[in-house]
Amino acid sequence: MSTTLPPPRLPELDLSTFSDEQKAIHAAIMSGPRGRVEGPLKVWMRSAGLADNAQRLGAFCRFGTSLEPRLSELAIMVTGRVWTAQFEWSVHKPIALKAGLSETVVEAIRTRQTPLFEHEDERVVHDFAQALHVHRKVPDALYAKAIEVLGETRVVELVGILGYYTLISMTINAFNVPLEGDQIAELE
Repeated sequence: MSTTLPPPRLPELDLSTFSDEQKAIHAAIMSGPRGRVEGPLKVWMRSAGLADNAQRLGAFCRFGTSLEPRLSELAIMVTGRVWTAQFEWSVHKPIALKAGLSETVVEAIRTRQTPLFEHEDERVVHDFAQALHVHRKVPDALYAKAIEVLGETRVVELVGILGYYTLISMTINAFNVPLEGDQIAELE
């Protein structure tokens, strides 16, 4: 399945026109854990302050939280699906699978079904993310379960991941961020 995407709203970046601040931020991203400036980061490079702060928050949310990659990628997949953010989905799907999410769980999220989870922590992350995105709040019983299963620090970091990837998704959708390389749009 492939969906046709609208054309990007911003032209490709021209590094030769970057200010010294933009060049420094670009270099920091290139030398960091991402190793490349792609997707929403390309949009943010038009505002050096936003690019700098957002990429630092993103580096923490993606690589620095106490949530294991399987759980943080699950949160990212739920966010990408809620927003139908094609770029986010196409980038993170292979990462999520490599991190240990099952194909069955990923496909259920893609098709807007409730996955059947083998692991309680995955069910909690999914349900918490879904509740917060869809209903804009988390019921008391689900919150208590999340604290029990994940602990306070990981629940706080989970909300940070959901918020950051909402910013990513909004950027992708507002600026029609194109897929890169051989990525395929899978979300309808």
